[in-house]
Amino acid sequence: MTDRSLHERIDEVVVGLASEAEVAEIEALCAADPDVASQLERARRRYVALDYTADNLPLPSDLWTRIEASLDSEQERQVEADTSAEIIPLTPRNTQGRWRAAAFGSAIAAAVLAVALGFSLAMAPEPTVIAVLLDSKGQPIAVVEGAENNQTLITLLENTRVPANSVMQVWTKPDENGPPVSLGLLAAARSRTLTATGLPPPRAEQLYEITFEPTGGSPTNLPTGPILGKGFAKEPVY
Repeated sequence: MTDRSLHERIDEVVVGLASEAEVAEIEALCAADPDVASQLERARRRYVALDYTADNLPLPSDLWTRIEASLDSEQERQVEADTSAEIIPLTPRNTQGRWRAAAFGSAIAAAVLAVALGFSLAMAPEPTVIAVLLDSKGQPIAVVEGAENNQTLITLLENTRVPANSVMQVWTKPDENGPPVSLGLLAAARSRTLTATGLPPPRAEQLYEITFEPTGGSPTNLPTGPILGKGFAKEPVY
């Protein structure tokens, strides 16, 4: 393991930036610790929101044929290498059986993991809205998850440089025609959960944004500094 936090390593696994060894290590941690498995599941739900910024692209028509051919070739090499094992012809029937066995084993593992996570996930509030905040270049810089109890999880997608003597302040507009309301400060470039009181539950198309403000927060209780990113909330589909 490196000096990177577990949170960072889990995020890299979810977005596909981790090596095979790192993925295997996180999977082993999940199997041994339901809390780590819960973090991985929450990270997967967070990054689903990034699909809103991506275009749908069709798969090549011969993709699955190439995958099956690659798997069959690998199986043939393994069988040939093991001279003490019985050589089983790789007929279409046998190939289909291997696929079914693999799928069945994966389903059992998923079911066991779901039971292990059940209680832990039930304790975490489900987000009712998710917003992807974009910078001035249209690049995603943060994901915001708003729950009905007004707990707001802010997940930063890059290591933001905060100007000297400044903090990041998170804002939202619960009333489309009203002023922005502060949800709290991010004193460092770290993801965290903010809790607000006295606000209605978040709704679809609600505006969220992050600005740079002086240490201690905006002196006017309204956004005054440069905007790091902003976006409108969507209701997630589970």
